[in-house]
Amino acid sequence: MTEAADPAMTEDHDPARHEPGQAAREAPERPEPPTAPVTGSGASARPPASRRRRWLTALVIFLLIAIPAGYIVISAEQSRDSGQSKEEEAAATGLYNDYPSKVQQRIYNVPVPAGSTPVYYYEANAWHRSSLYVQFRTNEWGLEHYLKWAGASRDALKDGEITITGSQAAKVGWDLSGGQWAGTSVKAGDPHPSQNITVNFDEPEHPVVYVVSTVAFKR
Repeated sequence: MTEAADPAMTEDHDPARHEPGQAAREAPERPEPPTAPVTGSGASARPPASRRRRWLTALVIFLLIAIPAGYIVISAEQSRDSGQSKEEEAAATGLYNDYPSKVQQRIYNVPVPAGSTPVYYYEANAWHRSSLYVQFRTNEWGLEHYLKWAGASRDALKDGEITITGSQAAKVGWDLSGGQWAGTSVKAGDPHPSQNITVNFDEPEHPVVYVVSTVAFKR
């Protein structure tokens, strides 16, 4: 008895045979190769953290140096402008319309009484001596206290006497002619100041005091 032929082994059903194009349709797709990590321009342009920290540190140091330096420059310019204006005022009148500094009042022993107005001063410096010129209007109380502080008194004022010399008065533009005057001088040994004091009493309740205090330096 002849065995029946296996249908799977017949020519029509040979698995090795395929219709044209069938292999291309049925072949599995080749997997895509793994994609490399994206390293775009944005990632490469960002500096490392250590570089950013160094940049920030340099910026902070620059600001700490530049900002105070800017304030110093501005302050220096303001001081220079203020000094120029005072120099211009002194050149025009010979006197500053202001109180002498506390240091000047102490060095020259010219304590201007509080409340005096107006007040003018001028300081002349030379190699062997310096002088402080002061003019102020005060009241009877202020005059008495000033004379006491300067080492004089109201009784020491001599009527009609002008103790400030013509050259001293001309230096600052004082006009000491006419009117009611009284004056005295306070002599002190070096290095203490000596003062020529002249007072105008045209308004007895508001006398005007003119002082030239001079400090001589030993050579």
